[in-house]
Amino acid sequence: MSSAGLCTAFDDAAIVDMVRTPWVDLGGALSAVSPIDLGIKAGRAVLARAGIAPQAVDSVLAGSMAQASFDAYFLPRHVGLYCGVPQAVPALAVQRICGTGLELLRQAGEQLRSGAQQVLCVGAESMSRNPIAAYEHRNGFRLGAPVGFKDFLWEALYDPAAGVDMIGTADNLAREYGLHRECVDAWALRSHQRALRAQQQGWFDEEIVGVTAETFDVEGCLPRGIELPRGVSEISRDSHPRTTDAAALARLRAVHRDGVQTAGNSCAVVDGAAAAVVGRYSACTRLPLARLLMATAVGVSPHTMGIGPAPAIALLLERSGLRLEQIDRFEINEAQAAQVLAVARALRLDVEKLNVHGGAIALGHPLAATGLRLVHTLARQLRRDGLRYGIAAACIGGGQGMALLIENPQFTA
Repeated sequence: MSSAGLCTAFDDAAIVDMVRTPWVDLGGALSAVSPIDLGIKAGRAVLARAGIAPQAVDSVLAGSMAQASFDAYFLPRHVGLYCGVPQAVPALAVQRICGTGLELLRQAGEQLRSGAQQVLCVGAESMSRNPIAAYEHRNGFRLGAPVGFKDFLWEALYDPAAGVDMIGTADNLAREYGLHRECVDAWALRSHQRALRAQQQGWFDEEIVGVTAETFDVEGCLPRGIELPRGVSEISRDSHPRTTDAAALARLRAVHRDGVQTAGNSCAVVDGAAAAVVGRYSACTRLPLARLLMATAVGVSPHTMGIGPAPAIALLLERSGLRLEQIDRFEINEAQAAQVLAVARALRLDVEKLNVHGGAIALGHPLAATGLRLVHTLARQLRRDGLRYGIAAACIGGGQGMALLIENPQFTA
């Protein structure tokens, strides 16, 4: 496996704390909320949880894929301002599609090496507010041939470089790695069962801040805030985990003829936001959530973009000097079941270490926020079970992969 790619190592970086909103299904109770306001909610919550005053933040990094509100250009800046960060502190938009949450942490680590002390990272996504759009209307219409509107959320799944959509790339991997429909559905069932069990046992409660209707007031800025549907006072749980069985999954029609991917074994479409504070490990006054050790980003073929985590993880192991068996837990985003299984087979992973509380098939994948969730639940597993190393990874549309190595700080305290 090629060792080409970007690798960044950190010697004094810590993820001080993290938090996320609930992941709520497309068209659900968060569907009218701007991702900016979801990001503000998560950002405020993580600063409070970490015990970090907004005035101590040196930089704001924020990501969101689709322009889901007319003020989308301002998302990073407004997240910072409405979190109470001083006006003099700059904000930067970060975009690596499904790897955005991991890229936020990587760039935060780099900013620490450049002199920053505390970096606020926020990923926010409203899949529900992806627009119905047309890019040709600005110049008017030709006689008799008006250009129609298209669904941005659906059309954005298609990669014209490969001539295939994201589901098709997973089907390509299924053929390459000999993954049959029964195998793929079995992984999806595992994800649903494990996520539902984890939710019932309260595993995700520590990650989540409940969302209520509220107003964000900041001196020098007009108020903005969150409104919820009538009759909804608080949203505090992920909405997608549900009871299912093999027969129900088998009845679903494949998206593509002769393919294995269906709505039941692909990631759920949800709205949500997540946030982290990244600071210097040597300056932490209490044990942080995790040490940030290394991050990698690589390119792969657009035709099989879902394999991206495999070379990204391989590069991470090569550069860190760790062996695969030394990694105690893996969180790999479940864009599609065939995709994550192909990665596991390519690396010969012990799947009992992989996505032990379910993944995006059951929980959902709000693009820019997912990487932060992966790292958060991974760090909590290491702390709870007294384990040392964990890797979070994601495939990325267009043909990329990204991976991030963290360490339980209990081993180096």
